[in-house]
Amino acid sequence: MEHESAQEPAAAPGQQPADERAARRRDRRRSWYGAKRHVKRAASVPVASPMLHAVVRARRGTAAASRLPAPMTVRRVTGRVAGHEFTMLSPARCVVAKELYWGGGRRPGGADQLALEVFARLVPGARTVLDVGAYTGVFSLVSALAEPAARVHAFELVPANAVALVDNLLANDLLPHVEVHLAGVGRDGGVLRVPSGRGGSALPDFLSSAGEVEDGVLVPTTSLDALLDRTPGGTGATVVKIDVEGAEGEVLASGRRLLEHSRPDVLCELLPAADAGAVERALEGLGYRALLVTDDALVEHERPHADPVHRDWLLTTRTPQELADLGLPVRPRGAAGA
Repeated sequence: MEHESAQEPAAAPGQQPADERAARRRDRRRSWYGAKRHVKRAASVPVASPMLHAVVRARRGTAAASRLPAPMTVRRVTGRVAGHEFTMLSPARCVVAKELYWGGGRRPGGADQLALEVFARLVPGARTVLDVGAYTGVFSLVSALAEPAARVHAFELVPANAVALVDNLLANDLLPHVEVHLAGVGRDGGVLRVPSGRGGSALPDFLSSAGEVEDGVLVPTTSLDALLDRTPGGTGATVVKIDVEGAEGEVLASGRRLLEHSRPDVLCELLPAADAGAVERALEGLGYRALLVTDDALVEHERPHADPVHRDWLLTTRTPQELADLGLPVRPRGAAGA
């Protein structure tokens, strides 16, 4: 969740509270003051869309071009990860599906695609997979394909995103393998008010359990340890993905017993403003090493931190050789190019 840094005076009688006014201004900026949906509609015209993409890619690069709208006639796309093929719906609203469209089945960002490849190679043999901050479910889809025997738990805060996630599971006949939780992860038994996600030009992909909105709907929050308590015999071999826009430390702290119990591999996003210290404290004493997911390799570091270029980290108790045996490209700390 993004926050305004400026302090505002308290509202006078009859006025909106300062935080609500700031939120409304932020929403207006994100919508380009009402023009965004019209620009996106024009850019998604089937004839214009490929030409605009070619121009933007030539001038600003692949990453910028991949943010352009897909042609409005495209209803589904095919993704490919580690030999697995899957379908994602609605590239007009889903950021990941749109990237797969422009990337020809791959995410255009090298590090984004490698993160998916890494996860797909960690999941085989797992009994439990946790997709925390699932959005529309690309990691859940890949997990269910990579290890059909695993039970995948997908946690998503935004109702419209969770509906899109279910639609993607149905489109791939994978719903029996994935349990979808419309919930945040952090404090067990809590509630959080979030946007419904309906309307707008895209499904929200920037929310976390670290903040609330004034105008929204209530969803429950739960802890990772609560899942452990509900799982007979424990979670067994476990793999976790966390993408929660700044609440990573809270998510991991909510699962300390789960971490001690199964020492899961954790693929965790850390944005530039992330509290990497909270992540490190949550894993303290458990023997984890930190590897940054770059465009072409996993690069070992002394500790996780907010990197200015790359955002995904593999936190694992596996040795570099064990990771290499899975076919993962690993560069040890201090190696050339690291």
